[in-house]
Amino acid sequence: MIILRLKRGGRKKSPYYKVVAAEKSMKRDGRNVEELGFYHPCGNPASFQLKEERVAYYLANGATMSETVKSLVKKAGIKAAS
Repeated sequence: MIILRLKRGGRKKSPYYKVVAAEKSMKRDGRNVEELGFYHPCGNPASFQLKEERVAYYLANGATMSETVKSLVKKAGIKAAS
């Protein structure tokens, strides 16, 4: 099962995240299927960017999302199939 979630990077107290499609059984920072964008929460204001057509593709094929990715998808205005 594929899940859209965040993969952490960066230094201590200065994180950035990659939005990835990964197998549900993989670790948070483990192997991923595809990188779909980024999220930088420490910027002022926080910034993010998503590959909208790839996110829509995964959602149409039954992928689930973490809560944070769900809110980013909603802010980006991508129509979620779920």
